[in-house]
Amino acid sequence: MACMISHIFLLLPSVVYAQSNSMLNVGGSLIAGDASASPWISPADHFAFGFREVDDGLFLLCIWYNKIDEKNIVWFAQHDQNPVPKGSKVEVTASNGLLLKSSQGGELWKSGPISSVVAFGTIYDTGNLVLLDSNTTPLWESFNQPVDTLLPTQKMEVKDFLSSRKSQNTYSLGKFQLRFSEGNLVLNMRSLPTTYAYEPYHVIQAFEGNQVVFDEDGFLYIIQRNGKRVNISEPESAYPANTHYYQVTLNFDGVVTVSHHTRNPSAFNATWIHFKTIPNNICVAMRGNLSSGACGYNSICTLNNDQRPSCNCAPGYSLIDLNDKYSDCKPIIQPICEDGENNSTTDLYRLQDLPNTDWPTQDYELFKPFTIEECKNACLLDCFCVAVVYRDNSCWKKKLPLANGRKDSGEKSISFLKLRRNISSIGQDSNLPRSKGKKNHDTLVLALSILLSSSLLIILVLASFISRGFISHHRKKHTSDFLPRGNFGSMQKFTFKELREATNGFKEELGRGSCGVVYKGVTEVGSVAVKIFNDMFEDSEKEFKTEVIVVGEAHHKNIARLHGYCDDGKRCMLVYEFLSNGSLASFLFGDSKLSWDLRTKITYGIARGLLYLHEECNTEIIHCDIKPQNVLLDEHYNPKISDFGLAKLLKMDQSRNRVETNIKGTTGYIAPDWFKSTPVTTKVDVYSFGVLMLEIICCRRNGDMEVYEQGREILVDWAYDCYQQGRLDVLVEGDFEAIDDMGRLERFVVVAIWCIQEDPYQRPTMRQVIPMLEGIVPVSTPPSPCSFSSTS
Repeated sequence: MACMISHIFLLLPSVVYAQSNSMLNVGGSLIAGDASASPWISPADHFAFGFREVDDGLFLLCIWYNKIDEKNIVWFAQHDQNPVPKGSKVEVTASNGLLLKSSQGGELWKSGPISSVVAFGTIYDTGNLVLLDSNTTPLWESFNQPVDTLLPTQKMEVKDFLSSRKSQNTYSLGKFQLRFSEGNLVLNMRSLPTTYAYEPYHVIQAFEGNQVVFDEDGFLYIIQRNGKRVNISEPESAYPANTHYYQVTLNFDGVVTVSHHTRNPSAFNATWIHFKTIPNNICVAMRGNLSSGACGYNSICTLNNDQRPSCNCAPGYSLIDLNDKYSDCKPIIQPICEDGENNSTTDLYRLQDLPNTDWPTQDYELFKPFTIEECKNACLLDCFCVAVVYRDNSCWKKKLPLANGRKDSGEKSISFLKLRRNISSIGQDSNLPRSKGKKNHDTLVLALSILLSSSLLIILVLASFISRGFISHHRKKHTSDFLPRGNFGSMQKFTFKELREATNGFKEELGRGSCGVVYKGVTEVGSVAVKIFNDMFEDSEKEFKTEVIVVGEAHHKNIARLHGYCDDGKRCMLVYEFLSNGSLASFLFGDSKLSWDLRTKITYGIARGLLYLHEECNTEIIHCDIKPQNVLLDEHYNPKISDFGLAKLLKMDQSRNRVETNIKGTTGYIAPDWFKSTPVTTKVDVYSFGVLMLEIICCRRNGDMEVYEQGREILVDWAYDCYQQGRLDVLVEGDFEAIDDMGRLERFVVVAIWCIQEDPYQRPTMRQVIPMLEGIVPVSTPPSPCSFSSTS
């Protein structure tokens, strides 16, 4: 009888667990993506263990809250195990415990080492997943393998540590740790991929600390070796642990939060409340001489209202990883030591002041005592200096990379960031003195940013004007007779006097072309570019009318904005927004090169602008002259298509029949369609966009006669040869960022080759181009675009 009773008691746990669906029997398994398989649930339904889909078709083996809407993941198999695809399997084995296999059967992870034979496993209502032997002795516990979260009743021994995720929704290993060090609980960063720990950025002193306890009531404290407690946080009395979930989390941004959430699944608008954050201000806490700090290198950390860090690149810098705002930032244009006597003077650089901002580490020179003006000049005259920090009559010089950047009201420092004048995110300061040579250079750069017509101006026949009766073929009318009577939003009609005053008597000439001159001015809308057409010869008159009509009807973030116009007699002018970073051409073919990420961002913007012109605005428009000189960049390097002097308003009959016109764009960008008996459609812009794409990729002109190596003179031919030979790295030689992004590089080149097909019917539309560029749809292998260099 005694033996029988003993067996009954041994079997009792299995009966209880089986009834609650919390038991993991040896041989039991779960398959990722199998909708018919239920996860293993704790007895009171508080926690679940199984596969969670964390990305499209990818699953994570993990434990999560099961009763509340915010089903936070509190434990997962391991940091270095990427989410697994559908069909992956976890099973309970006698020798290895939990064993995770791929859909092909390969071993991905196991819970071992196991000291005995596993009889079964279970998940408790504490969230602890436990494997036991036949004597119900625990052999392995998830509580002893913490990842980034502690739950009530969970403890950390001296050897234990928490590791952050890489990002909020990425489960690979992050750079932050919470661990014991010399009896204290510390927060530190580590140098991935190694385990080397940098010096702590926050210390909770316990001296003789031996164990961290997060008890069942929600108290978090350290137990010293003598048994005394060092309290870290205590639960909020209004939110008792028997009705609320509590957790401690080392977040991906390096902040530890102690939080609670109601257990009531029907509670309205319930969410996690972070009532304790460690440290209070991580931006200020970061001061180590190694590592980038809470944010990436060359970034600035500010504290949000929830005491979490917000990261932004310093002015003149851009993210290396556009999908991760916490990543490092790089200079949009690499600072260099200029040759000549004007090295690093105010002719080339300006200083942007950043109040309450500091990069407190990695100084390479200190001046004390120093005035603020002396500090600024010291940086301007030092080509290695990219920033100076001034505080208390002291001046610290900084060089790249800038680390531990922060902006905080408690910071009494003011930083001055040195920026090249043509890349400042604020714009150019025209009041500073300039040398004669540099002034001419800057005027040329600015001139490229103004909407001048191309050098090959051909007569534009506007069929739409004929149908509306705005143009007479037999007599010339005043220009205003041809202007539209429609609604042009905020476009304003200026008088000649108003624009003369705005430009200070047409004093500052920015550039000139065959149809007119461009001046800089200031109106109530801010800085503007005023384009004055010549004495209204037939070509310039048509270009003026076309630009007013086309741009007046176009409203898109990637189309240059026309503020207004003037048609006072023969003095016809257009008033455009002034774009401080000039034309794309100056960054592709000049000394200042844009980063690969920024070039791809610009490509996306141009494509969206063309899609708008072709399909989304009121009247379909063919631009007819897409080239880098006609793409302008605003202060954030957003591209805006400009110069619509050759544009065509596309009517429905024009999409089926050839338009009899001798319009031609610019040499090197002209589609073969203009020279054949084929309909001229929006595909001519697609062709020019393909050529422009290759120039953006390679940072060199199509048909560059300065390239002396045989076979490289015509970029479009050379690009196809490199693609065929599998040598795309040659196209971007020396651009290691582009080479490291070979997948996108190849995709961009292939899309460009499709765009420059000689047969317009083989070219994609811009609506097809955009998902191809973004990698949303696959791109097939393009045929040879044929030889077209002779026609361009």
